[in-house]
Amino acid sequence: MAKLNWGMIGGGKGSQIGPAHRMGAQADGLFTLSAGALDHNPDAGRAYARELGVDESRAYGDWQEMLEGEQGREDRVDLVTVATPNATHFEITKAFLEAGFNVLCEKPMTMTVEEGEEIVRIAAASDRICAVNYCYSAYPMVREMREMVRTGQIGKVRLIVASFSHGHHGDAADADNPRVRWRYDPDMAGVSGQFADCGIHALHMASFVAGDQVRSLSADFASTIASRELEDDAMVNFRMEGGTVGRLWTSSVAIGRQHGFDIQVFGETGGMRWASEQPNQVFYTPVGGRTQIMEKGEGGLSSEAQRLSRVAIAHPEGFPLAVANIYVDLAAAIRGEVRDGLPTAEDGLRSMAAVHQAVASAKADGAWVDARPPMMR
Repeated sequence: MAKLNWGMIGGGKGSQIGPAHRMGAQADGLFTLSAGALDHNPDAGRAYARELGVDESRAYGDWQEMLEGEQGREDRVDLVTVATPNATHFEITKAFLEAGFNVLCEKPMTMTVEEGEEIVRIAAASDRICAVNYCYSAYPMVREMREMVRTGQIGKVRLIVASFSHGHHGDAADADNPRVRWRYDPDMAGVSGQFADCGIHALHMASFVAGDQVRSLSADFASTIASRELEDDAMVNFRMEGGTVGRLWTSSVAIGRQHGFDIQVFGETGGMRWASEQPNQVFYTPVGGRTQIMEKGEGGLSSEAQRLSRVAIAHPEGFPLAVANIYVDLAAAIRGEVRDGLPTAEDGLRSMAAVHQAVASAKADGAWVDARPPMMR
């Protein structure tokens, strides 16, 4: 099977997310990095693309040049990944979708709900894939949890408790570090800091595992470091369409926590817990029974968990391979297969609506608000 052509915008040298995309996209031999506009500095972007093996004619200085150059090619890229600063996601994603390209956009997909709704409409009209990189949902054991809920192994889900909390922005002396400061600057990050950065991963995970969507929420935001305009800690209570109750804590000042992303799902007949720092395991407890540790790669797991496991039991599969699983499903979808685990523009839109409504709730002292985007109410 011939490899698909892949192009990347952003994610240049020194980028935090760029290497994960390059490793992920090429891990299974499904994509070739054929084009790129990798840096805001045109010369640096072209040079780094050539360093990565991209032909000089497809090492572009900016995304507009890449769009123009790829449109006219018979071998144009089959997929474009947008890994640029948040405020640029909408413009780039919109332009490539309208030109007939499939797009994988980093989160948040857009800065406003209106932009998100426009992307959903454009993706539908163009008949192209618009995916969002909620890659934590692609860990094999997260897929196992989803299958256990779907097949009724813990009964109806009553409660979900999720957190994505770390302490890497907890030093006030580091508040002016450019790599930190932008996350709390409304001009660059939008209306929300920590919730939009990390909290929406946890919120998406809750919906993904439960197979349900958030209907309403109540939020409390705090800026614990005085110089920050946007929140660095948030508590969000939510309720889902099917009646499930949710609790979500996200923080960047929880000193001592490293990655701190975990989810607990409690049903009528059992409970489960998964943590990103031990991604190979799910702790499962049937009602009245003992806690069991389920391991990635062991016998008896769902076909979905088995499909996305690459190495033998007891060998870790980390973040880049979770990203790779997104690209596995993207390659299949581009070739016409149905992959219902792929995060889409609709997921990106729901996340942005939740962000804006959480901001409104926090400003109203935690008032309960409708978390759904207008077009989905």
